[in-house]
Amino acid sequence: MSKHLIVSVVFIVSAFITGCTTYREISAYQQNATQCFDREAEPYTSVVDTHLHFRPFGGPAIPFAEVEEYLDKSGVRFVNVYGIGQSLPIDSSCTYYLDCPGTPALPSIKNDFVNAANYLREKPEGVHMTLAMTFPDLANPEEVVEQIELFDKEYPDLFTWVGEVNLVKQALFNNHHKATPLESISKWSEFMALLKQRDIPIAIHSDLGSDSDPTKYLYLMEEVLKLYPDNKIVWVHMGLSKELSAFDPEKHIQIMKSYLDSNKNLMLDISWRVINDNYFNTPNSREKYVAFFNDYSDRILPGTDFVAARTKTYDVYEEELEVNSRINQYLSDEAFRNIALGQNYFRLLNLDYNAPQICGES
Repeated sequence: MSKHLIVSVVFIVSAFITGCTTYREISAYQQNATQCFDREAEPYTSVVDTHLHFRPFGGPAIPFAEVEEYLDKSGVRFVNVYGIGQSLPIDSSCTYYLDCPGTPALPSIKNDFVNAANYLREKPEGVHMTLAMTFPDLANPEEVVEQIELFDKEYPDLFTWVGEVNLVKQALFNNHHKATPLESISKWSEFMALLKQRDIPIAIHSDLGSDSDPTKYLYLMEEVLKLYPDNKIVWVHMGLSKELSAFDPEKHIQIMKSYLDSNKNLMLDISWRVINDNYFNTPNSREKYVAFFNDYSDRILPGTDFVAARTKTYDVYEEELEVNSRINQYLSDEAFRNIALGQNYFRLLNLDYNAPQICGES
């Protein structure tokens, strides 16, 4: 019996006995691990969630330890611990900004501090967590370095990611948010230099536009990439949004390709089920994105964009992970390993982990 067939039999029998899906432990992603990944027998859901908000905009959050249980149960072994860079007022009963237009959702550092305290208290073992600073106000960057220094003092060496931060997010326009002024971007130089020095990626939410004007805000990200070509930048949701739900896939892909080709440090985040529902859900459109991801497989990061409000349960997270992972089924073996099995993520953060080879891959 071949080694690859033995792997398949082991996972199929294990799943049959337990009556549930069998996921690999984090040890399977150590540098010296040798067991190949059998796509015929093992799950297609991503093992890394680069975009998970452990804190909601307002109201109570799912306890940190419970979110950790969600990850362990669903087979996610690596996660970015996002807060929410904008908080609703403490006297507001609202938990989601879209449910309360007119209520301000303003920049705050408190969610990041709570995440750090929870992380140190829980000391997670089965899931590797990367803490993210989500507080930077890109429209008013003058205090960002000073705030990072505060984090350095309180939680030295703990935060190794920045984002999700908003360059322009149309969904927040009814909550006192505006597009970042173009002239503010040049004022990022001090904190962007610090991020470059520390080799810290920054994940930026920057809407391309809306269905009435698909590239209305493209000039903003273009300016960021022009001014900060040496920073590791992740373009969240590939610039897509609920406001841009019917963009021509070919035109969108061409824009993404052009910026990836001219910016070697740019990566794309494909989290959020809105993208799946509007762009990956039909065979014709999905085929175009699969070809794109296969060609640029070392530039793509997966995630859920789950927001851990207490009103949600494990079933919601499990569904979000599955929906956001569906496109993985159609990827080439190389792309699957880079994206779903986390090789891009490990390389971006210089982590001492390695995605397993795909069984039968030449």
